[in-house]
Amino acid sequence: MTDADTHTDTHPDAAGAPSRPEPITKVSIVISKGSLDGVYPGLIMASGARAEGIEVNLFFTFFGLDAVHRKRSEHIKAATVGNPGMHMATVVGALPGMSAIATHMMEKKMTALDIPSVPEFIEFISDTGAGIYGCQLACDMFGFTQDDLVDQVQDIITVGEFYEMAAGGEIIFT
Repeated sequence: MTDADTHTDTHPDAAGAPSRPEPITKVSIVISKGSLDGVYPGLIMASGARAEGIEVNLFFTFFGLDAVHRKRSEHIKAATVGNPGMHMATVVGALPGMSAIATHMMEKKMTALDIPSVPEFIEFISDTGAGIYGCQLACDMFGFTQDDLVDQVQDIITVGEFYEMAAGGEIIFT
């Protein structure tokens, strides 16, 4: 077996001992889903990264824009249809009221754990210095303008601008 066959992310130091990998200093998180289970992972990761002093940019695209839309951000629901994590048959998840029940149950658990609502989380993350951006293409598709988005959204940017911002860091899709 050669060194090429045993690739690792660490390289030995001068004494031959493995060194630690470079720490992550910047993350750009793409939030593209508009359900509770699509939005919260990105918000939790962004908050945790900021707590560690990591630079963070959040990029909201497609239905993820609901999390930063003035009229929709307080009404993010749990996805019950076709969500294997709900552990119920799709037909049950499609019954009237199931999404509301699942959303209520999740919100109750999150409140007990002192997890902020989506609008509160967005405001908190923005206050820590994270960049928050909307996707130009998705905004154009849905007819959204900067006025439709919450005040914490710094700008509506193109994918190319997002990649420029993300350069030198990790990109995470939720």
